[in-house]
Amino acid sequence: MTIRKNVLTGLAVIATAALGLTACSANAPAPGAADAEGITVYNAQHESLAQEWVDAFTAETGIKVTIRNGSDTEMSNQIIQEGEASPADVFLTENSPAMAQVENAGLFADIDKATVDQVPAEFRPSTNKWTGIAARSTVFVYDPKKISEDKLPKSMLDLAKPEWKGKWAASPTGADFQAIVAALLELKGEAATTEWLAGMKENFTAYKGNSTAMKAVNAGEIDAALIYHYYYYGDQAKTGENSNNVTSHYFKNQDPGAFVSVSGGGVIASSKHAAEAQEFLKFVTGKAGQEILKTGTSFEYAVGSEVASNEKLVPLKELQAPTVDPAKLNSAKVTELMNKAGLL
Repeated sequence: MTIRKNVLTGLAVIATAALGLTACSANAPAPGAADAEGITVYNAQHESLAQEWVDAFTAETGIKVTIRNGSDTEMSNQIIQEGEASPADVFLTENSPAMAQVENAGLFADIDKATVDQVPAEFRPSTNKWTGIAARSTVFVYDPKKISEDKLPKSMLDLAKPEWKGKWAASPTGADFQAIVAALLELKGEAATTEWLAGMKENFTAYKGNSTAMKAVNAGEIDAALIYHYYYYGDQAKTGENSNNVTSHYFKNQDPGAFVSVSGGGVIASSKHAAEAQEFLKFVTGKAGQEILKTGTSFEYAVGSEVASNEKLVPLKELQAPTVDPAKLNSAKVTELMNKAGLL
């Protein structure tokens, strides 16, 4: 009787332990699995491109990603305002100045070396506190019926000269154009930038958005516009109705107008899911993430993992872009100078 009682007691203990192990394994994630909450990406890149990256990343890793979309400056200012309480794990932008703003606030974690190594030095900041994820080139789109090739400006700086009055357009309120001005400031200094902005104020016509400015050129409203390259290629890939009368001119020769703006990605220092955030950034700059740039519809340049860009684009090496450290692009000073010039 005593033996039978002891056996039953032992079986009960074993069963209880087994139930406990089952309960633990049901509640605990499998080794290497992501936190059930996943990661939150503050996204200022194009929504469609970011979604392609997220969908491919989740399919490969099983890590859930929540996207919050906004503009470059909107998102960077929000991260700075939230500080260490920010729910953001990753920040993606279209242009570098917003990344530099967050970096200067001390809110980025160091990027894993494996991710840094996937991106050439010219497409990331010297500090390595964030990394390039894509790139876009400045381009002068024009109506060849109104401007012959031999009359095209040799430099972006020429657009401030009297002969260009009333002949070109831009979208000065956008982060895209302000990044171009930031590059001019870094390359030529405050005095030259101030002078150029004053000439711009006299000469240009303001439109809201690069695509709207290009559409105006296409419709014959204005002779030319200073925009980013992918607006032309994106429209051509669709119907071409807003670009069929337009030709693209690249300044090259290390001119400020040949500036290539780096889209950035960084991990927020206060992230509660740092490992998953780092993994996401590694994916975006890796072969699979960069192939999305090559084969997708964004028409932005691939910058990582030796992946070639879309074959329709002018190769990056042929653009002869000036060397600009993305970490030094000063958005606050640009805003100040553009305000003084009456452009904002």
